[in-house]
Amino acid sequence: MALFFVIFNSGSQAQAQSLSKIESGVSYELAQSRKSTISEIKYELSLKIPENKTERISGTEVLYFNYKKQNDAPLQIDFKEDTSSMLSVSVNGQTVRPVLNNEHVIIDAQYLKSGSNRIDFTFLAGNGALNRRDGYLYALFVPDRARTMFPCFDQPNLKANYSLTLTIPEKWSALANGKLKKETIQQGQKTLQFDQSDLLPTYLFSFAAGDFKTAVQPIGQQESHLLYRETDSLKIKSSMDSIFTLYRNSLSYYEKWTGIKHPFQKHGMAAIPDFQFGGMEHPGVILLQNSTLFLDQNATQNELNNRSNLMAHEVAHLWFGDLVTMDWFNDVWTKEVFANFMADKSTGASSDKQIYDLKFLTTHFPAAYSVDRTLGANPIRQVLDNLQNAGMMYGPIIYNKAPIMMRQLELLTGEESFKKGVSEYLKKYEYSNATWPDLIAILDKHTPEDLQSWNKVWVNDPGRPVIDYDLKDKNNKIQRFIISQHPEYGKEQKTWPQEFQISLFYADKVDKVNVKLSGRQQEISELKGKTKPLFILQNSSGIGYGVFKTDKAVMTNFSLVKDPVSRASAYISLYENMLAGSGAVPLDLLHFYAGQLQQETTELNLRLIAGYISTIYWGFLSENIRLKESVNIENTLWKALHVQTAKNNKKILFDGYRNVFQSQQAYDALYAIWKSQTPPKDVSLNEDDFTNLALSLSLRNSNNGVLLDDQLTRIKNPDRVNRFKIIMKAASSDQKIRDDFFNSLMEKQNRTNESAVGAALSYLHHPLRQKTSVNYLLKSLEVLQEIQKTGDIFFPDNWLRSTFSNYQNPKALEMVNQFLLHNPNYNAILKNKILQAADNLKRAQTLVK
Repeated sequence: MALFFVIFNSGSQAQAQSLSKIESGVSYELAQSRKSTISEIKYELSLKIPENKTERISGTEVLYFNYKKQNDAPLQIDFKEDTSSMLSVSVNGQTVRPVLNNEHVIIDAQYLKSGSNRIDFTFLAGNGALNRRDGYLYALFVPDRARTMFPCFDQPNLKANYSLTLTIPEKWSALANGKLKKETIQQGQKTLQFDQSDLLPTYLFSFAAGDFKTAVQPIGQQESHLLYRETDSLKIKSSMDSIFTLYRNSLSYYEKWTGIKHPFQKHGMAAIPDFQFGGMEHPGVILLQNSTLFLDQNATQNELNNRSNLMAHEVAHLWFGDLVTMDWFNDVWTKEVFANFMADKSTGASSDKQIYDLKFLTTHFPAAYSVDRTLGANPIRQVLDNLQNAGMMYGPIIYNKAPIMMRQLELLTGEESFKKGVSEYLKKYEYSNATWPDLIAILDKHTPEDLQSWNKVWVNDPGRPVIDYDLKDKNNKIQRFIISQHPEYGKEQKTWPQEFQISLFYADKVDKVNVKLSGRQQEISELKGKTKPLFILQNSSGIGYGVFKTDKAVMTNFSLVKDPVSRASAYISLYENMLAGSGAVPLDLLHFYAGQLQQETTELNLRLIAGYISTIYWGFLSENIRLKESVNIENTLWKALHVQTAKNNKKILFDGYRNVFQSQQAYDALYAIWKSQTPPKDVSLNEDDFTNLALSLSLRNSNNGVLLDDQLTRIKNPDRVNRFKIIMKAASSDQKIRDDFFNSLMEKQNRTNESAVGAALSYLHHPLRQKTSVNYLLKSLEVLQEIQKTGDIFFPDNWLRSTFSNYQNPKALEMVNQFLLHNPNYNAILKNKILQAADNLKRAQTLVK
């Protein structure tokens, strides 16, 4: 909402003219102007935080900066709050009336001078990015939300030092970017003064405060604090040392790889319940999702991988993003790709190559394809006009396609040349800002390859190639083998230079050949003269990117595929070909995956196909076919659960069974497990698992109020109680409760726990509820722009995917199409998000029979 409260001095016509041009948010033009005129920024902030989250936080701020005064244009300082929140302003010792316009405090040029300036503010802090919960809060300012709390220059290329003082309830603890300098207690209040922070952009300034417990362990010569609210003693005991060990190991790896010691003054972490991200990399106060960190002794390999990946990702950011920061948020992906790419490297350093390759493949490729296969696909590097739109740039293309691209870039340049170039980049731009072209220019010096052309198709363009092959044989010998590629969409002729492997499968052997594909068509001369195989598997090493046409004979001879990476690549390619309409039909592919449930013993692969089974079952089978198949798929999953010997595999299959069951017999068996809290033999279930089981049962129960209430009483942790209270409304069998819940989400204050709301939406729109929930879809689209303005960066995508992912109803697609038709000037990035989320819905119209 535009804010306007202006008091002019006489003769201020020039100011009035300038004010008329002020935009909301932080435009690229404004950011560039301020970058050229402002430097040496320091913030001194004092905040008084009441225990009651409904009471306002009062604050004072002293802002120091050096200014190159060039004309009489006023200075814009970002503050996205209403006028009543700005209590006083003083510029260089002179009190001035607060002037707010379009989310900016306006400082008239007459009060400013060339050189050093000081502005004092007294204000009430906005709550938009302070995430105030019962008993705690945490500041999350990425990408441009610092301005919702205090007046600042909220852009990444104006780094500053922060001196923070917090006054909090005596029983609370707190953590910030700087070291704790002084603590005083008076009249039930605790005042904490923190040292001046390192040089940081506003989005990395942060603090957490609340009724936390504190764990302390040494990191090098320092002590590191971890704030946490977990109450499960078994999770705490089995996780605490692992958390600190993962931090140390990641730190050591990056220091060695980059040749740069840890670049900030302190270490520190806070585990946040229902954190809306996985983590956030603020130096000295890294925020991490509690549920990912704290695991019990029966954690699956996937859960352990997620924890190690999360820690390695956030620690990597200390170099990639924190030390060297993007100049503008169009390059936000640069920090994210390095964090994921380097996290893969660091966590893979202690494992063999096959484990690393399988983890990389199953983590990144399905997620990247989920966006890049859609008509809403976006390039890795996007154009950004205003920072208020920066949050929409996040998603699987940044987090998952970009690491795949980076791995291909490393293959292209060579590992050592790549490492030298990246180290040079970090040292050249340390504690400053840089762009992706800056990095490409440095890497270009270390390789003879044409990185500019390579960069266009991989980084600046969306989409993926379709890679086919043509085999000519005579007398059962290969005469000619040609690979070709073309874009999945569009008529532009372009190619993706990349490396991958092709495997030829015979009854008694596998022949492999490595391919460096550079043009539209390429003959693989190494295969000439070889015996024609039983089948061919493209991308058998799992590093190539695209839709690899896959022979259906792969499914009938799959026992010959011994390598877990090749199996994972085949599972993925078969699914992508099905979606493209060029492979097996959904029911046949479902039967193939189900047939693998007993044979596939590699945990990551079993999780992959269990996920595909659930997606096909609910998304690409008609209701009639689904009901016919339900008992068969239930029996197959249950039998596989007893055949598999590894506990983690049994847990995956139990979760798969819980996801798809529909028969009364299955309901009765699972209800007995939930009621007695006695899982099947060798299947370990914790409180979260029983909670998920209760919710799955509730979807199949026409009067589930007692069941949900009983589950609520079983949950002991207060943060998890609050989460369940949100979700149980969406899972209720009472349509009025569901209606009221959905309507309540139209109010901003009811969406603040975005993690819980996203989970609730998936129950609200579960296929078993879609006959009524389809009526929520239009309103869900109409409120999307408001959600983008008020929510955190991942929430619009989470909102859309949790809403649309499992629909196949033509009425739902018609709503999407009509909405876009009636809003021709709709925000382009949000439109792409809609197209991405509705892609399975669109494909279901032709795939569901």
